[in-house]
Amino acid sequence: MKRLPGFRDFYPEPLPDGEAWSANVRKHIFDVWHEIAEFYAFQPYDGPPLEPLSLFTAKSGQEIVGQLYNFEDKGERAVSLRPEMTPTVARMVAARERHYKKPLKWYSIPQLFRYERQQKGRLREHFQFNADIFGEADPAADAELIAMLIDLLRNFNLTAEDFVIRLSSRNAWQDFFNQNGGDESKAYDFYQAVDKLERTAPEESEKKFQALGFTLEQVRDFIDSAEPTEELQAVLDNLAARGMSDFVKIDYNVIRGLAYYTGVVYEAFDRHGKFRAIAGGGRYDQLVSLVSGGKKEIPAAGFAMGDVVLVELLKERGLMPEIPGNIEVYALVEDETKRPPTLSMVQKLREEGWCVDYPFVSMKPDKQIKRALEVGAGFTVRIEDDEFAVLNYFETKQEEKVPFGELGNRMIQIICADDSE
Repeated sequence: MKRLPGFRDFYPEPLPDGEAWSANVRKHIFDVWHEIAEFYAFQPYDGPPLEPLSLFTAKSGQEIVGQLYNFEDKGERAVSLRPEMTPTVARMVAARERHYKKPLKWYSIPQLFRYERQQKGRLREHFQFNADIFGEADPAADAELIAMLIDLLRNFNLTAEDFVIRLSSRNAWQDFFNQNGGDESKAYDFYQAVDKLERTAPEESEKKFQALGFTLEQVRDFIDSAEPTEELQAVLDNLAARGMSDFVKIDYNVIRGLAYYTGVVYEAFDRHGKFRAIAGGGRYDQLVSLVSGGKKEIPAAGFAMGDVVLVELLKERGLMPEIPGNIEVYALVEDETKRPPTLSMVQKLREEGWCVDYPFVSMKPDKQIKRALEVGAGFTVRIEDDEFAVLNYFETKQEEKVPFGELGNRMIQIICADDSE
């Protein structure tokens, strides 16, 4: 039985031959995402993986249905696995925003699903870090999100030589569109053409823009001007105050294809140009109104970072984390009559916060030592008598008798002494 195309199995380290996705690496990525979000005072939330289909078609139109895992459930409801998280959080905020003081700073790490053609950096499922701020219209909220995005990437040991945040504005593009006689009914097609400009042949882009009443030269001149709007300058100044100017630049090539963006937009890119966007986001002040049927008007901004491109980038840069064994202590059972007190000792150490393993059944002492080395344990410990255990530190081959009640403290002393040398 094989897994479905575009989906992944996450095995523990060390990975079997032919497998690319490590559960241990995923945990490391999630740990960094959680840690930085909490440093920035964001609160976790989550929502259901299955939503009404109308939540996504209301935002993106019927054309998105071809990209979804959608079906009719047993209650004859049109539903879909979530392809993104922003509509869900907008729905949640619209329903319960009065319960919370604003601004809301929320984050989540959902698994998302899209039925589309697989390609480099894009599968049919992925995990994604989402961060959103609701209830604040000032560009300071956009700057806070971009700063967190920068710190997320820096905490994977990426530097300003590895990535850049390309900063743009849908307001600036809307002004350009209006000032050059754009037909508002064709605005979405125009934004789509700009979004695909870097991936489309010039002659094809020229035809698209001419059909919309523009020329490719007009569009490129606007992009090349790179003049920051007032809102973009406020974001740049805010990031400069944090010492983050090296990580951002104005780039009007970025427009973000999703229709709901209304202001500042941005994408994080590998400076070497080998990968798709690492992350992207922007302001979407009208989405809560859209999903609430106009009942709630709440400004909002947010970004998302997927795990697929991130892991590919870390692999290419040689920045994949080393995955140490998580077992700190291996309890030896060389005499089966001492198994009950050994189990008691194991339980007490675990209650003190130590990661401990032991043999389930009788094994020769040399096989137990081999197992302790294989799992990367720092210590072995075995019952000596009714009061003492024998503690062995693999790093120095130091062995000593220690009273049961002092095992944890003694291991801490050994580790601290070793670190100070």
